[in-house]
Amino acid sequence: MPTIFDDLLERFHAYLAGVDNEPVADEVARIGWDMSARALEPRTLACLDYLDRIAELAPAGAKPLTRFVADHRDELRWGQTYTANEFGQSFIDNYGWLEVFGMRGHFVNDEVAAGLLILGPDILYPDHHHIAEEIYIPLTGGTEWRMGEGDFNVRDAGEVIHHASNVSHAMRTGKEPLMALYLWRGGPLAQKSTIGPMIDLRDRG
Repeated sequence: MPTIFDDLLERFHAYLAGVDNEPVADEVARIGWDMSARALEPRTLACLDYLDRIAELAPAGAKPLTRFVADHRDELRWGQTYTANEFGQSFIDNYGWLEVFGMRGHFVNDEVAAGLLILGPDILYPDHHHIAEEIYIPLTGGTEWRMGEGDFNVRDAGEVIHHASNVSHAMRTGKEPLMALYLWRGGPLAQKSTIGPMIDLRDRG
């Protein structure tokens, strides 16, 4: 009998399979979706209060996933990478992620990590970078995203945002919360991101 975790993985897969983007389609085809479940104790976070609003804001294609996550929020294992000492209590109260599969998610995968990020309204996720290559797909619109030394630009729900290895990126929410789907590959899949812009030592004299 399927569990809620099987249903979560099915909805996650179904959303990705419907994204009209060649790199995403290639990634979906590379993933082995017959994964082993990992027993995890549920963990809740303050940011889960935004899930009902996120489900309202999400476009039709993302609603089966966002509504399911909202309905089963208390049964899932939510995580945080940072602490209040690093980013402040306001950030911690408005931030969290759910790893669907990967090194620490509900399903075991040693090659790719994927899940959902939540940020509450009026929150800056400052510049950070990591070795793993990353694809983000916002499931809510209105958040500003920055890559490298570029400017912040508003991204719509459903846009595909690609961050190459060690490219700095930042997000800044407006009056609405953000949920974004993420895919990591090609680096340590449980690595803590490095805060601050990436500095190329070759540019130093």
